This record gives sequence, C-alpha cells and structure tokens, in this order.
Amino acid sequence: MAAVPVYRWRLAPEGLATRRQLRARGLRPGGQDVAAQVERPRRRRGPLVAYLYSIEQAKPVRPMTPAKWAALAKANAARRICPACRRDAGYVIPPSLGMCVTCAFPADEQCTA
Repeated sequence: MAAVPVYRWRLAPEGLATRRQLRARGLRPGGQDVAAQVERPRRRRGPLVAYLYSIEQAKPVRPMTPAKWAALAKANAARRICPACRRDAGYVIPPSLGMCVTCAFPADEQCTA
C-alpha cells in the first residue's frame, strides 16, 4: 500500500474533503481510495486522524427508495415501544433505562399494562 500524504489540521489543499464534508455537498466517496489524511495533534494521546477524498471523483448520494423510507420509519417506531408495557412512549426510549420512564420509575406514576 502506498503512503498517503499527511497534512496538518486545517491545512489540506482544495479539492479534498472528509466524508462529512462530502455528505454536506450531497456526495459520497464512491469506492475511491483515501487521497490523503489530516492529523490534529493532541497533548496526551495520539493525533486525531481524518481521511480525505477527492471531490472530483466523488459520486452523488444515492436517493432513498420508498422501501428504505418504510424500513427507517418502522425501525424508529420500534425504538418508541416500551418492552415492559408494550405502549408507544411518545419518545425514543433511552437505552440506559431499557423501558419507558413510567415503567422504570413506578413510584412516581403507575404504569398500566
């Protein structure tokens, strides 16, 4: 594998972008290899590394199909269902609790199953 150029933070040349920067422009790397990397030094740990891709070789983001939208809606709805009382909590259930707030803290308010 050939070595890629390494640039200091904020000193990368024009025409290169990170994945997030590509996504903000409506692009994706599209299978291209990493063109360069940017390193941000830190005091007590290793540097933060961000990989850069060529903007010219980037491809447009694939549009969401109706099936993907439906699958995403179903997955988000499943995150709202409490496994204890099987009700829609009205919000995404926090993973730290594993159930709706009403079921997690029954002393505050009774959960009717």
